[in-house]
Amino acid sequence: MRRVYLDHTATTPLDPRVMDAMRPCFSGTFGNASSIHAYGREAREMLERARGIMAGAVGAEPAEIIFTSGGTEADNLAIAGVMSAASGRDGIVTSRAEHHAVLEPCRLMAEKGKRVAFLPVRESGAVDMDALAHAVGGGTALVSIMHANNETGTVSDIPAIAALAHGAGALMHTDAVQSAGKIRVDMTELGADLMSLSAHKMYGPKGIGALVVKRGTPLEAILHGGGQERGRRPGTENVPLAIGFAEAFRLSLLEMEEESVRLRALRDAMEGRLRHLFPGIIVNGDPAPRLPHILNVSFGAAEYPLEGDMLVMSMDLEGIAVTSGSACTSGSLEPSHVIRAMGRDENTAKATLRFSFGRGNTMEDVAYAVEKLGLVVGKMLRNRVP
Repeated sequence: MRRVYLDHTATTPLDPRVMDAMRPCFSGTFGNASSIHAYGREAREMLERARGIMAGAVGAEPAEIIFTSGGTEADNLAIAGVMSAASGRDGIVTSRAEHHAVLEPCRLMAEKGKRVAFLPVRESGAVDMDALAHAVGGGTALVSIMHANNETGTVSDIPAIAALAHGAGALMHTDAVQSAGKIRVDMTELGADLMSLSAHKMYGPKGIGALVVKRGTPLEAILHGGGQERGRRPGTENVPLAIGFAEAFRLSLLEMEEESVRLRALRDAMEGRLRHLFPGIIVNGDPAPRLPHILNVSFGAAEYPLEGDMLVMSMDLEGIAVTSGSACTSGSLEPSHVIRAMGRDENTAKATLRFSFGRGNTMEDVAYAVEKLGLVVGKMLRNRVP
């Protein structure tokens, strides 16, 4: 059976060049980067080299890079760390369409007595700027809005959002896990004080991420037990994965311009074919700016009474890997909170598919996936019990 992977927002395959960069750390440079002997110094040198590459990739200083276990930890550290360090301010402003790695720590902060505003988003998925302007005030400590949505690919106007946050004296955090390596991500241009990143979304290893923290930003550690990462994230540094992260980011930036054009062509080709095959299909995120590799579509419940989970499983039986929402929640029978936040009804939100393209995909994959989806949908509609 032919197999086609169209779920690159969930994770990407490890680039062999990244594995080559990490291999010496597994086979030779095994020292603890906190040790002062030769083995430790060698590991430290490699770690700081990786940190420098990461910093250069996002327009930051090496000292502003904190390595974490992934994007989820980076988001948690940004939110809990800022709120623990905040003095005289207890407000958080975020949106209803954020990743659960932001929503859940915000809800936890609310349970602890912090004031949290979950803003609505427009039909395109972009945050409602009028609601944002109304919500941000003198008591706001942190605004957290993702750079690009992991389900729809909608790109937020982070510079404008950051300007509103800073105008009220608040800090700006953005989750750039999906956008980094796909479009330009620069701390200064975005106006962010904190930014979350993850390696496995850009053909790097799983288990490592980073929080970029602008110099002078108050931040308390949420883990305790060591002085690593300048006391902001204790634990023995994972040198092999840091090296892999840096190499993955370097390669992504090197190939980004050409790859973005190619991925956008794949996305647009599939979008056009799906619109032709399924008149009235909803393209979520359109017409807002979107990441080039994500296509999220919903089947209107009235015309296409379908279940997203059944669509995903049926496509999998045809050898095609897609998903109905975030990888962190795709096992749930609940409709996507992102699609619901955009105003879709529950049944339409359930009948949603996300296609995300990557380096290995071709136009032949697009044609094959569309053909199989047509067969799957036709069969599901025929077999539906009246």
